[in-house]
Amino acid sequence: MNKKICFLLIYSFFFLKFYGQDITVEGLVTDSVTGEGLPYAALQIKGTTLGTATDADGHFSFSVPKGKKILVVSYLGYDSREMILIPEKKSHLEISLPPSGIHLGEVVIKPTKEKYRKKDNPAVRLVREIIERKKLNTPYAHDYFSYERYEKVLFAMNEYTPKPPKKGKKGKFSFVEEFVDTLNDGTTILPVSEKERIETVYYRRHPKSEKHVVRGSQSSGVDEVFSRDGVQQFLGEAFREVDIFKNDIPLFLQRFVSPLSGIGPNYYKYYLLDTLAVEGQTCVDLGFVPFNSETFGFTGHLYVTLDSTYFVKKAVLNVPKDINLNFVSHMTIEQTFERTADSTRLITKDDIKVNFKLSEKSKGMYARRLNIYRKHSFDVPDAETAQVFEESAPTLFAANAYRQPDSYWNTIRPPEAVRKNPNSVNNLMTKLRSVPVFYFTEKVVSILVSGYIPTNKDPLKNKFDLGPMNSTFNGNAIEGARFRVGGGTTPVLHKRWLADGYMAYGTRDQKLKYDALVEYSFNDRKDYRLEFPIHSLRLEYMYDLNKLGQQYMYTSKDNMMLAIRRKKDTRATYLRKAELTYTREHYNGVSYGAVLRNLREYATPYAEFNRFESDGSVKPVTRYDLTALELRFRYGKNEKFYQTRTQRVPITYDALIFNLSHVMAKKGFLGSSYDYQRTDVGVQKRFWFSAFGYVDFIAKAGKVWSKVPYPLLILPNANLTYTIQPEAYTNMNALEFMNDEYASWDVTYYMNGNLLNRIPLIKKLKWREVFTFRGLWGHLTDKNNPMVASNKEGLYMFPEGTFMMGKAPYMEAGVGIENIFKFLRIDYVWRLNYRNNPDIQKSGIRMTMKLSF
Repeated sequence: MNKKICFLLIYSFFFLKFYGQDITVEGLVTDSVTGEGLPYAALQIKGTTLGTATDADGHFSFSVPKGKKILVVSYLGYDSREMILIPEKKSHLEISLPPSGIHLGEVVIKPTKEKYRKKDNPAVRLVREIIERKKLNTPYAHDYFSYERYEKVLFAMNEYTPKPPKKGKKGKFSFVEEFVDTLNDGTTILPVSEKERIETVYYRRHPKSEKHVVRGSQSSGVDEVFSRDGVQQFLGEAFREVDIFKNDIPLFLQRFVSPLSGIGPNYYKYYLLDTLAVEGQTCVDLGFVPFNSETFGFTGHLYVTLDSTYFVKKAVLNVPKDINLNFVSHMTIEQTFERTADSTRLITKDDIKVNFKLSEKSKGMYARRLNIYRKHSFDVPDAETAQVFEESAPTLFAANAYRQPDSYWNTIRPPEAVRKNPNSVNNLMTKLRSVPVFYFTEKVVSILVSGYIPTNKDPLKNKFDLGPMNSTFNGNAIEGARFRVGGGTTPVLHKRWLADGYMAYGTRDQKLKYDALVEYSFNDRKDYRLEFPIHSLRLEYMYDLNKLGQQYMYTSKDNMMLAIRRKKDTRATYLRKAELTYTREHYNGVSYGAVLRNLREYATPYAEFNRFESDGSVKPVTRYDLTALELRFRYGKNEKFYQTRTQRVPITYDALIFNLSHVMAKKGFLGSSYDYQRTDVGVQKRFWFSAFGYVDFIAKAGKVWSKVPYPLLILPNANLTYTIQPEAYTNMNALEFMNDEYASWDVTYYMNGNLLNRIPLIKKLKWREVFTFRGLWGHLTDKNNPMVASNKEGLYMFPEGTFMMGKAPYMEAGVGIENIFKFLRIDYVWRLNYRNNPDIQKSGIRMTMKLSF
């Protein structure tokens, strides 16, 4: 026992002595301008493995042995800093890091803890001078402007550390270590997606035109399960080219307020910091930070020449750590500019580096979008080059653009884009797919994303897809359980002839439904039948249930997510329809088409056709027929959408969209039971209010000019589900109102958290406010109202539960919160009038799921 006690005492002595040599060093790492803490900055004792990282607020704490040491502090987008550390003399550190690539010179003025004032502030006077001159030096003031743009987009697993093999055995994915790369700040990453593109951009002032000629494009990575062109569209919109000289900066599908915006002095605090040399020219460091760090603004620096031109040589922008932006834990934008002899401003680099995180504890993803601009020219193009302006497409591809060899990319790739590890992502994907577990997982994810199952494992040989899988099972009050199977051909079978179809069966009505179409495209299809631009002739024949007063404008009618409803959807008929459709889309946003339609609609016990005869009696009929011609026109320039196999999912609603259609039919022509004339017009637009969010506005109007039975009237779109659907009335019943002329609106205001960000504790949730107001003014003229029509012949009795709309429009208002758990939106919606109608819902909760930045 004595020996054990002696051993314990000796061990304790040495342990305490050793422990006593360490001193806890703590402190804060901040941005040199804003004073904000830098999250997850790396600290390391040089020459050792001792170190730590700052927390989400920039604080750190770790134990360091006594004695003189060198502490290295590094952070993405900032210069690393080395400093002498003697922990026994100073254990609390305040460390500030300057932006990368800048040599600090003499300090002029520094921001202090004093109250910020705009009046008589020299920094505010300076920024006003820059704002006043920002349009003077634009290269787009020249008659012609061309340049070469190299773009590289890289996604990687951040802070990647390969797992050590178990018991010395190599695992299935041990080869991944060969592809690990290292950033300049020492962070290890595993690239999983890489895209490169080289193009020449041609601009002409009069008439205004801009064309992109892509000479090379290649991509590889885990995102290949998505549409190639769709991903390019999304990335092009999420990682837009940043123009700090505009008021708003589109980024991550949001709008950030530029530090050079006209409202900048009211949105940002500006500070004159240092004088320094940028590429040999003396500049002043103008720092800025938004008054409210939760809103969509930047912190950062503008480096402005100290002369009368107020020329911006360089810009470094960061997002505040408290910003209400999902998944982005850190972002740095670095831009450099050159000035020509006539003072024209030319951008030479636009470099965005982002750390994405699903949660604070995860290591997340690293992303970089690098644009290098070179070979600027204002020369008048020669005759051959000028031909590019005669092309209709905004983007043209060289014949071998997607087949450039590695030697080509090695030649044109700028030094900034060369990775330290030369192993390509393409090689990584080849090895990963050789592992059965990864191969199977990738295929499953691909099916979930696309909704279709290919019938051949090789995409280059796959001629037919089964799906969509999310429509395999559904249910409603008439059909009971509904089962559906379908699919379609791919351009591998034929680039111009394509076919689609499905069959469905209801267990309650025991009827077989079907839809079959064949389409001829006048231009070759690459991936999908519906890819832009469409120029085709289509023949379709279908027989299916027709839910009256329920239009599925933004999803499939058989989507299983719509199976749960707040009310039975029994207002339905059966419809047999044949259509011959011509569609033509142009790159300038204009599209038009014509549809020759023959339909026969069958009555059901839930929607009876009780027709008034010439003598005033009522006679039940089983069906009516109509052969009609519909003409369509649409304008939607610069629309941004993600293309899938069956639909186009809007990425933004910034483009002005205008729709016009007219349907006409003549009684007796090809079996038509009625004369029919209907006109509809609509407009849609998103309006951005800079720092104050945005409004989505949709307005429509229409009129039925003829005397027709109720199935051919204007039936307002009722939403009987618990989901949020634009252009659908949340608390209206199907066939509750009928009209032959109408005007409707749907206004949704997204405030981006401008109110909730000001409430303590609540603002940490990063919720965002949504306000909705939609309504419909409708009127039914006497000729189509069987209750008052002087001649009722041919009209049908209205179903029970249908009411006439008075002078006041039907209206709904809603208040909602989006970004709950970063994906959920919940609205509470009120019905504002016609609240005394029987069997209605006056208010209710609706929700939808959507991931957004």
